[in-house]
Amino acid sequence: MAAKDELGRRGERIAEQHLIRSGIRVVDRNWRCPIGEIDLIARDGDDVVFVEVKTRRGVGYGHPLEAITPVKLARLRRLAGAWCAAHPEVRGSVRIDAIGIVAARDAAPVVEHLQGVYR
Repeated sequence: MAAKDELGRRGERIAEQHLIRSGIRVVDRNWRCPIGEIDLIARDGDDVVFVEVKTRRGVGYGHPLEAITPVKLARLRRLAGAWCAAHPEVRGSVRIDAIGIVAARDAAPVVEHLQGVYR
């Protein structure tokens, strides 16, 4: 389990770097509440962006983005609402993005960023 956790943390760092290079400002990470956790929260212009990050070493079990199901997206929407309620000073449109990372041990990570997967 520790190797899987480390892969997830590495993926979140890679995703954060990707967002920053794209001009998106990260404002919170690994925010938790009773219903779950949001990997990254960012600002992209007027949008408050909630980012789910999925990382795998390969695609033998499918692409990482395939793990983001409609049930997971609905939970992310509830989590986004909870974060907004806990941070009423933050205003803007809400957007949920997904970042899939394939991080093989012997190759540079491949990052795929889907914007607005759930509005």
